[in-house]
Amino acid sequence: MSSLKEICSGLPLDPLPPNRGRDPNVPHAPIRTPNLTAEEERLALRNALRYFPPCHHATLAPEFAQELRQYGHIYMYRFCPTLRMRAYPIDQYPCRTRQAASIMLMIMNNLDPDVAQFPQELVTYGGNGQVFSNWAQFCLVMHYLSEMTEEQTLVMYSGHPMGLFPSLPSSPRAIITNGMVIPNYSSRNQYEKMFALGVSMYGQMTAGSYCYIGPQGIVHGTMLTVLNAGRRYLGSDDMSGRVFVTSGLGGMSGAQAKAAVIAGCIGVIAEVDEAPLRKRHEQGWLMEVTSSMDHCIKRIREAKSSKTPLSMGFHGNIVDLWERLLLEYERTGELLVDLGSDQTSLHNPYNGGYYPVQLSFSQANQLMMTDPKRFITMVQESLRRHVKAINNLSEAGMFFWDYGNAFLLEAQRAGAEVEKVGGGATEFRYPSYVQHIMGDIFSLGFGPFRWVCTSGDPQDLSVTDNIAATVLEEISANVTDRIKQQYNDNIRWIREAGKHDMVVGSQARILYSDQKGRVCIALAINQAIADGRISAPVVISRDHHDVSGTDSPFRETSNVYDGSAFCADMAVQNFVGDAFRGATWVSLHNGGGVGWGEVMNGGFGLLLDGSEEAAKRARLMLNWDVSNGVARRCWSGNTNAYDTIQATMQENEQLRVTMPFPVQDEQVLDRALQG
Repeated sequence: MSSLKEICSGLPLDPLPPNRGRDPNVPHAPIRTPNLTAEEERLALRNALRYFPPCHHATLAPEFAQELRQYGHIYMYRFCPTLRMRAYPIDQYPCRTRQAASIMLMIMNNLDPDVAQFPQELVTYGGNGQVFSNWAQFCLVMHYLSEMTEEQTLVMYSGHPMGLFPSLPSSPRAIITNGMVIPNYSSRNQYEKMFALGVSMYGQMTAGSYCYIGPQGIVHGTMLTVLNAGRRYLGSDDMSGRVFVTSGLGGMSGAQAKAAVIAGCIGVIAEVDEAPLRKRHEQGWLMEVTSSMDHCIKRIREAKSSKTPLSMGFHGNIVDLWERLLLEYERTGELLVDLGSDQTSLHNPYNGGYYPVQLSFSQANQLMMTDPKRFITMVQESLRRHVKAINNLSEAGMFFWDYGNAFLLEAQRAGAEVEKVGGGATEFRYPSYVQHIMGDIFSLGFGPFRWVCTSGDPQDLSVTDNIAATVLEEISANVTDRIKQQYNDNIRWIREAGKHDMVVGSQARILYSDQKGRVCIALAINQAIADGRISAPVVISRDHHDVSGTDSPFRETSNVYDGSAFCADMAVQNFVGDAFRGATWVSLHNGGGVGWGEVMNGGFGLLLDGSEEAAKRARLMLNWDVSNGVARRCWSGNTNAYDTIQATMQENEQLRVTMPFPVQDEQVLDRALQG
C-alpha cells in the first residue's frame, strides 16, 4: 500500500503484502503481558482471523500466534502500509464527502511517526493510547470512509469498524466508543485480556477519537499552568531564573520543555527512554540534552544565575534527579528548584508508563515481561522514594502539583505519604493543577479549543491565528475582571504562537477559550473559508480534558463536592448531545489521563466548510458543549459556575437551567439530624 488510493481500497488480500515485521527504525510499545490461558490464546487468534477469508488462515495464523506470544498482542504488522503516514491535504483523499476525508486526515495525523509515540503499534501517546487495535481495522476504516456517502455513519466499537449504517445528512459521519466495559469488569487485569483478545481498546483521550495534534495540544495548557503556578505560589508573573523540574518527554509530556521556555523559566525534564528525548531535541523542543547528573546540576545553577530561559532534557530517572536536588540542598542549603510536577504515564504504571529507579530502561522492559509481580513491587518501592524526595524538597520551599496523570493516586496505592489530613476522597497532600492552579477555569467555561487546517498550508494557519486573536481582543474589551486574565493570556499566546515553531504533524492550533469565544472563533473561521481567505475546510475540536467532556474525580471533576464526583452522566450526555447537534464525529471513552476504569470522557470533530449549515452546526453544538459542564458544576454548588451559567441564560433565552438553592443556615441541618 504505497498510495492513498491503495490504502483506501480495503484489505490487500490478492496477493497478501509481504510480512516485513517490525521496523527497527521506530520506537515500539513495551511488550504486553495479558497472561492468557491456552483457551484465551485460541480465542484471540480466532478473533484476529475473522477479518480474513479462510484461504489465508493457514498463512496468517502462525504469524499472528507469534505476535501474540512475542509482543502480547496481535498488531498484524504485515498490513502496516508502506506509505508515509501524515496528514495529507484534504483534497488528496479519494472519497465521496469531505466530511469523511477530514476524518481520514485526522486518523493519519495520529499515526504520523513525527506525532505518534509507537506508530507501528498504532499508539499515539500515553504508552497505550490506541488509534486502532490492529492494522486490519485501519485498512477497513479507510476503505469505509472512502466509500461513505452523507447518508451513512461509520460505527466504531473499540477500534473495530462495525460497518456503515444508513443515517441522515445531519447525523455524525462516525460514532466512536472505546473501552465501554461493564463497570464491574473494568479493571486493569481484565483490560489486558480484553485488549489481547481484540474486543476492547484503550483510546486514551484524543488518540482513539482521532483528534490529537501532537504535543502542541498540551503546550498551551502547560504554559498557562506554569505561569499560574508562578502567580499563585511565587507571587510573580516573572518566571525568569525560576526552575521547574518534571519528567516525561512523550506524546503529551513532551510539551513541558517548550512550555517552560515560552513561560520564561528553566525547565528540566527527566526521561528514561532515549528515543523520545532525541525526538524532542531534533524537533527543537529541547534546547539541551545531557545524561550527566553533574552537568545537569551545573547548568541549572548557571541558568538560574543568568536568568536565561532553558529547556534541558536529562536522560535518566526522575527519582535520581529529585534525590540529587535534595542532596544539593542538604549539602549547601541552596534550593535549586522552585516548582515541580510529574508527567510519567502513571495511568499505566506496570506496562511501560513508569520505570522504577532501581532498574535501567532495558532491565525494566525485560522484567515487566518476565516477572510482572516483582516489577510491580519495584514500581511501588520507586514511587515511595519518589514521593519522599518531593516531600522533603517541598518542606524546604518547593511547590509541587499533580498533573492529572494519576501520580498521587498511584503513589497513595503504593503506600507513599501523600494523604491530606482531613481531606476528602479526591484530595491529596499536593493540589491538582486543574482546580488549584488554573483557577477553576472549567467552571468559568474555559478549556482547550483547537482547530486543524486541512489544506496543510501554514499560511491558512496564520490566517486562523489572526482571526482568533482579533475575535478574542474584541470580546475581551467587555468581559468581567474575573476572566480578563484568561483572555489576556490567550491573546498573548495566539499572537506569539507562530514564532514558537510548535507545529508537529497537521497545521493545527490550540488555545483556551470560553463558550462565547469558541463560537465566535468558529463562525469567523467558517466565514473566512466562505470568503476564500482560507483555502480549504478547517476541523474544529477540543481536548477531552475540558469543561464538559470528562468525568474524572481525580482531575477534571476533582472540585465537585456534592457526592457526584464519581458519576459520569456529564460526559455521556455530552457525547450524545454533540452527536445530534451537528458534530461530524463523536467519541466516548473509558479511561484517559488517569487510567482505565478511573474516568469517562468524550470528544468531537466538526468540519467547517464555509457553508451556512456548518455555521448552524458550530453555533448549536459548541454552545451545548460548554454549557452542559457549566450547568453540572453549578448544580454541584460551584459559585463561579452559577454566575457563568446565569450570564449565559441571559444571552440565550432558549437556555433554561435548573439552579440550586444553597443551604444558608447550617444549623437547619444540625437540628434535623440531631432530631
